[in-house]
Amino acid sequence: MSADRRLKVVLCWHMHQPCYFDPGQKRYQLPWTYLHAVKDYVDMAAHLEAVPAARAVVNFAPILLEQIDDYTRQVRAFLATNEPIGDMLLNALAQPELPQRVDERVALMQSCLRANEQRLIKRFPDYVRLVELMRAVQDDKEALGYLNDQFLADLLVWYHLAWIAECVRRSDTRVQQLQSKGRGYTAEDRRLLVRLIGELLNSVIPRYRRLAEQGQVELSVTPYAHPILPLLLDLRSARQAIPDVHLPVLDHYPNGGERAQWHLRRGVEVFERYFGFRPHGCWPSEGSVSDAALGVLADGGFRWAASGEQVLRNSLGAHHATTSSGSPVHRPYRVATADIACFFRDDGLSDLIGFSYSNWHADDAVANLVQHLETIGRDCAQDPSAVVSIIMDGENAWEYYPENAYYFLSALYQRLSRHPGLELTTFSRCLDQAVAPRTLGSLVAGSWVYGTFSTWIGDRDKNHAWEMLGEAKLAVDEALESGAFSPERRAQIEQQLALCEGSDWFWWFGDYNPSDTVRDFDRLYRLHLTRLYELIGRAPPGYLSYAFSRGGGAQEAGGVMRRGSQ
Repeated sequence: MSADRRLKVVLCWHMHQPCYFDPGQKRYQLPWTYLHAVKDYVDMAAHLEAVPAARAVVNFAPILLEQIDDYTRQVRAFLATNEPIGDMLLNALAQPELPQRVDERVALMQSCLRANEQRLIKRFPDYVRLVELMRAVQDDKEALGYLNDQFLADLLVWYHLAWIAECVRRSDTRVQQLQSKGRGYTAEDRRLLVRLIGELLNSVIPRYRRLAEQGQVELSVTPYAHPILPLLLDLRSARQAIPDVHLPVLDHYPNGGERAQWHLRRGVEVFERYFGFRPHGCWPSEGSVSDAALGVLADGGFRWAASGEQVLRNSLGAHHATTSSGSPVHRPYRVATADIACFFRDDGLSDLIGFSYSNWHADDAVANLVQHLETIGRDCAQDPSAVVSIIMDGENAWEYYPENAYYFLSALYQRLSRHPGLELTTFSRCLDQAVAPRTLGSLVAGSWVYGTFSTWIGDRDKNHAWEMLGEAKLAVDEALESGAFSPERRAQIEQQLALCEGSDWFWWFGDYNPSDTVRDFDRLYRLHLTRLYELIGRAPPGYLSYAFSRGGGAQEAGGVMRRGSQ
């Protein structure tokens, strides 16, 4: 491929965590937002900063931005006035006095075991020693009582040290000194670590904003609370990819079109508040698209969206479409009914990064990826609109790599940015360079996971969750129509409803997912629905007091990531 027609390659990283905040207890129930922030969001920014010629698209879920901001403010308040932090784990690390109740201490110790065994625990001998001791007595509550404050302090410190970004681990003397100390951590040591965590949290959003202002990164957005837009618009759209899917008794989501538009409006508002400009692109939650959803995105002013390869293949098959040279996935399309370009994920290359390369030597993995791209470049040599879209989770994959993928990501950006036949770019820049989308009659609705919505609907537990949500939505609509609420309370209700509409709850429900994670998300979903009923002055239904999904499976990568194709 000639220098003036290099193959365009877009790396699109999606950053997302659902709302873990329990409004009743006024604290976060799970720590994943701040842990991924200080490990993955920091590292991903640092790798881009280290290679100024690199380009990428980074997509943020607005609800994640708000949580990062909230954690930042809470840590700042603790350091200034010792105000408690609304997160059990981070607050225990921060406070001079450790909890004394056995159940609280056990919960903290068990939380400190929730890390990748091979990459985050076994890497540090002092952490391994603590974990082995904990596991030796974890089934005996009396024995656990003998694990003293020093044990708990050391375990808390090592858990958080394991989650620190690799780029920080290699450059920050405070981290190095704490790691060298190994044990016997004091309250001052723990406060030092909390201060560092606060600095890292505070740096995340400004760093990505600077990368965007410098033109190195294109920032894009997801609808506010990460809902599946096509299902909000029409639950029956799930039948386009799976005609015999078993749907909920609920035949449609009440006023789903209004809710889809609400999530888009609110998402853009939050994005603009943190980044100072309006995004051009949208990674619709889970790459979920339909003709109607693309229409809503186009009406919202977006230039581009993206989805999964299997959605395109289903759509091409439905219309018996043919293509010329190269793979059909390596070019954008435009649906006849919506003025918006849609790019499609190369499942093979994306899943190699997500699931395979973590066990390769970094240089070999990057060389293999480059070889694949060179082959695609030759196949697409006559197509000036060829674009390879590598789209994936920007946070969960790296803990499966040695040292948080430090060597892989460094080599990836360096090799791709220097390759004479490849051009690292962004989706908007592709469109600016007159990459011409092909016309597609319509889409077969689906997501990046298998090209269907089966991850969020069709299973007994998932359908039950939709029915609970639909019942709550009808109650909300009835309550709001009464006009009995102030504008402030109405805004609270709409916000709480949005949290209940997020996709993550439905992702986890089902017997094929790990039981401990299903238990967490089942409980959080019911807490959010309960809070919604409380806000409209209605008694929550009795069934919200009982778990309805229990899991029991053993999904690849713990269920946090899925492959694009089965």
